[in-house]
Amino acid sequence: MKHVVKDSVIILCSIALAIVIAELNLIEKLLLVSGNFRIIGSFVGGLFFTSIFTTAPAIVFLGEISQVESILIVALIGAIGAVLGDMIIFYLFRSHVSVDLNELIAQIKIRPFKAALDNKGLHWLEIFIGALIIASPLPDELGIAMIGISKLNTRVFIPISFVFNFAGIFIIGSASRLIS
Repeated sequence: MKHVVKDSVIILCSIALAIVIAELNLIEKLLLVSGNFRIIGSFVGGLFFTSIFTTAPAIVFLGEISQVESILIVALIGAIGAVLGDMIIFYLFRSHVSVDLNELIAQIKIRPFKAALDNKGLHWLEIFIGALIIASPLPDELGIAMIGISKLNTRVFIPISFVFNFAGIFIIGSASRLIS
């Protein structure tokens, strides 16, 4: 329970930081100083787009960069950064969390639930829902957890992560241009 409170405070601080950054136009001012920073900023914004603790500021950051840079460039470079972030989470999940979850699932005595987890048709639905979560502004951890449970191969995970992060960042950039 201690971790939940601590994590909730960090998330709330992250959202507050995103609001302050947006209200003070800090990213816009930073972008005016350095044109090359936009490409690096897109990559870093994509990297931070993946975590529950940094999603809110990353959304503001990517939206602001999309105001002055091509949305396609921001989405492409941001998606590359997001794939790197997702790979870090994916490997951490695979090496730590999935082992514990698999042991827990093995102990489940409720037959319909266990049968649903073993069903290959639901396996692909689980991957698709996980990919949609990756594309959304929601933090990627939940989507990666769903994909990690399915034991998806890394060679398949990388293009899924790229395509869905690209789509999510592209939508954020487009929405940012529509709003302003």
